[in-house]
Amino acid sequence: MAQYEQVYHALMNNNDVKQMLSSINADDKNTLDEQITIAQIPAPPFSEHERADYIKKCLEELGLLDVRKDEEGNVYGRRKGAGNGPTLFVSAHIDSVFSKDTDTTVSEKDGIYYGPGITDDARGLAALLTIVRAFQQSAIETTGDIIFGGTVGEEGPGDLRGVKAFFKDNRDIDGFISIDAVSPTEIIYNGTGSFRYIVTYKGPGGHSFGAFGTPSAVHAAARATVKLADLEPSTDPKTTFNVGVFEGGTIPTAIAEEAKLAIDLRSNGEPELDSIEQTMFRFLQEAADEENRKWAFSSEEGVGYTIEQIGDRPVGSQSSSTEIVETAWYATEALALAPSLAPPASTDSNYPMSIGVPSITLGAGGQAGGAHTLLEWYRPEKGYLGPQRVLLTILGLVGTVGNSPTLRKRT
Repeated sequence: MAQYEQVYHALMNNNDVKQMLSSINADDKNTLDEQITIAQIPAPPFSEHERADYIKKCLEELGLLDVRKDEEGNVYGRRKGAGNGPTLFVSAHIDSVFSKDTDTTVSEKDGIYYGPGITDDARGLAALLTIVRAFQQSAIETTGDIIFGGTVGEEGPGDLRGVKAFFKDNRDIDGFISIDAVSPTEIIYNGTGSFRYIVTYKGPGGHSFGAFGTPSAVHAAARATVKLADLEPSTDPKTTFNVGVFEGGTIPTAIAEEAKLAIDLRSNGEPELDSIEQTMFRFLQEAADEENRKWAFSSEEGVGYTIEQIGDRPVGSQSSSTEIVETAWYATEALALAPSLAPPASTDSNYPMSIGVPSITLGAGGQAGGAHTLLEWYRPEKGYLGPQRVLLTILGLVGTVGNSPTLRKRT
């Protein structure tokens, strides 16, 4: 670990780095104001364009090179390094979970700011912008290139579509940092994978009395739900299931022609996620077979089903000793903070991790709560520590004149 100690000893004694850290501290109030502005721009899944355009304009005004908005809606620009170093992508996600008609007005009471999306991920975007400002106001020269930007589609139905598209179009990226949540000490370095499905059972239906004995789509869906409910999945790695939506039928006097289930499967282990998925498939088929068999109907005449996958977030797995994790650890310590390895989570980092790109998710600073609710809040308590920690992690990874990058170029 002497390598990292040397890197951060040199960085913390570098006048340009000191100036950058001071710049972020001095920019703290402006960063909060920008966070509020961003939070009040609606950005529901698949309709993030207004907020994306705002971030694109900010990146252009800050003087990044080749600022663009790609076909998926991501926005990003480049800060060139001296050459021959790794390329790092640093981003926060543009979308929020709230619909277009949600009132996103931010209010303040006793130093706490309230508003849907005020933290997730308006804080991450504001932190990103203050970091870019610190770089652009500094004379520091990095060895590697840094791409700063915002991704779309990180939240639920977005299914990581933005980060997936970015890495499909940019295959020369050597590392990735997602700025999400707020902790300036935690390091998220593994990703919880998830599969999401809409399962639709359909049957002939009929009158509840006159056609009694006809298979019911609702009954088949209920059989499948009970089978899933009785599962005892792995606890290590943690694996979960949930039938989050059950709907179907029309009135009590009609045998249901259709029923739908919305199912979420998650795991911190790829084999376990695949295994519980296969178990779910088996249960869905068994449920239809049992409902048809009870009433002596064939599968052609009775209840059948279709499956639509609406979510595929890959499991992200890497060692805690990988360079990107170690770098973030020592960057945290350089600020006299106590780093900690956080449990796996579902963030933009899942996808690049799954394709072998070293990736971490770091917090944007401050304190927060109520995520994904109308009562989401943010307290700007030492908020500058988040972007300062990300800045130091970036500098360690891409290297500076006199300091070799800790991040290796991928072949």
